[in-house]
Amino acid sequence: MPRTVWLLVAARAINRLGAFSLPFLTVLISDDFGASTTTAGLLSAAFGLATIPSRLAGGHLAARLGRRRTIVVGLTGCALAQLGIASAGSLAAVAFFAILLGLAFELYEPPSQGIIADTVPAAERVRAYGLLNAALAAGGTGAGLIAAGLGRYDLRWLFAVDAFTCLACALTLHLALPADRPRPTAAGNRPLDLPVHPWRDRALWAMFASGTGFALVAMQVVMALPLTLDRRGYEAADAGLLFTTSAVTVVVAQPVLRLRRLTALSAPVALALGYALLAAGLSGYAIARGLPAFLLATAVWSLGEVIILARAMSVVADLAPPGASDRYLAVYGISWGIATTAAPVTATQLLDHTGVTALWSATAAFALALAAVQLLVVKPLIGPGGGGDGTFRSTTVGTPATAEGLPRPQA
Repeated sequence: MPRTVWLLVAARAINRLGAFSLPFLTVLISDDFGASTTTAGLLSAAFGLATIPSRLAGGHLAARLGRRRTIVVGLTGCALAQLGIASAGSLAAVAFFAILLGLAFELYEPPSQGIIADTVPAAERVRAYGLLNAALAAGGTGAGLIAAGLGRYDLRWLFAVDAFTCLACALTLHLALPADRPRPTAAGNRPLDLPVHPWRDRALWAMFASGTGFALVAMQVVMALPLTLDRRGYEAADAGLLFTTSAVTVVVAQPVLRLRRLTALSAPVALALGYALLAAGLSGYAIARGLPAFLLATAVWSLGEVIILARAMSVVADLAPPGASDRYLAVYGISWGIATTAAPVTATQLLDHTGVTALWSATAAFALALAAVQLLVVKPLIGPGGGGDGTFRSTTVGTPATAEGLPRPQA
């Protein structure tokens, strides 16, 4: 892997290590300002909605300002918003800074993913994105432990320390990443902009739709798992053990991405396999009656997540014309903003009206449907190579083209 990739992986792991404050935003709003649970939930939903334009802005700013500048701006904005929340003296101030945090929260995702797309050969992108996801998982494991310690004193300290890690990550990447190169110019020194229209690409639409479904499933697990354990007679806090199991599985399973039998599969087939494993693990939650069963189910769906996340980002990067990976990945990534907004509603409503078994059975069935979508919808659209082969599709008519014959900008 190029040095730039390892640098991004290490910096994101450090940044994720400090990203333990967001789950406590609703608690801070309720405890420190006496707001109702409904109000706290609405403010959290407002944060989720703000991440959608943030992700799109990250792709556009990367093309206009440069990738390194966009990453630094995003991380610095997150730090300022976190410090604002930590020092806020009123509910209105918390609401303002929470929305500001959402608007800055996703700015650095498209340029960092785009750097990987343009730095790593197509055949190695799955492994590179897998390393990035593993770094986030590893950082998340330590984040829970730090939150458990600092949160006992004052929840505001969580946001202050989170801000410090964002600033440290921003400074590190500013000093270590290659400088942004000037955009190519035509006669008259005017920027030469190649037309890029991600929303006209039918293959990207297919990936975006299935990616939104995956994100909804993943966020439902986060929202519903503690409630599930509580209704099954366990401590809700035991969900932390399950989430740690998931993170460890993501890290340990990275060599799986290099297995010859898996790499030989086309992207749609590999994605379908990932969704099948996801469905198997979630169905395990529906019938689990002991903590070991919950642990096993968690490991199974986490293995599916390893395959899905790495392959999906690699496919989207391959679909993009040269120099447009930031915007393609930005469009694909807003699926998480949609899921973050919708999952609290879908998870709690299903749990309240159908119960634990029906909730997880329905979620597993949805994951199986997503597996079928990969074979019936995604595969015909992304071409015979199935993604990951260095080809991309035209953003207007969807015809394959090879990237080898076109100039590729520096990351």
